[in-house]
Amino acid sequence: MPNGSRRYTWIFDLDNTLHDARPHIFPHINRAMTEYVARHLGVDRDSADRLRGEYWQRYGATLLGLIRHHDVDPHRFLHETHDFPALERMVVARRELRGVLKRLPGRKIVFSNSPAHYLAAVLKVLGVEDLFCGVFAIEHTGFRPKPDILGFRRLLRAHRIDPRRCIMVEDSLDNLRTAKRLRMRTVWVDATARAPSWVDVNVRHVIELPERVRAWGGRGRAKP
Repeated sequence: MPNGSRRYTWIFDLDNTLHDARPHIFPHINRAMTEYVARHLGVDRDSADRLRGEYWQRYGATLLGLIRHHDVDPHRFLHETHDFPALERMVVARRELRGVLKRLPGRKIVFSNSPAHYLAAVLKVLGVEDLFCGVFAIEHTGFRPKPDILGFRRLLRAHRIDPRRCIMVEDSLDNLRTAKRLRMRTVWVDATARAPSWVDVNVRHVIELPERVRAWGGRGRAKP
């Protein structure tokens, strides 16, 4: 572990970091977003998909384009696109997750571009909600989602965190690059063997964290 790790704050992404959102969660959200855009703007599904792609490329999130150009209520959009009647059957995670998180000393926060109600629901399904001292959702960023540095700074202010005492665990390289700009330590959750310079530790899954970060030893970058 980094030296003095009990004083560190672990900042975890949620989707594809604490659980695998690819099989069920992301397809559901994608369908719901396309349907919302088509319904709200009165266009067909193909046009809605194209518009979503354009806003994603331009703003980093479909929602930001809808807010800026179509006067969409962000809270309603997030509620309708993150509604999961059978969430407990859709979350894919490792049984070891709770034990792994308990072995990591220091406080823990979830920082996600998803809405707060979804974060709370997934953490409950995972059975780890009591291990986190807080969640920071897209609403809390003022709708300035990662990798926007303003969203990060709002998180740091809200929880009175020194970024130099943070370890950010993410599947997104863009988000980790912003974290590194703020002088956080960075853990990339990805099966890729080669990591860029702004990644300190590369793991295939968060269950590897205790062993991999122990080798870190506070001496800087740990090679995969």
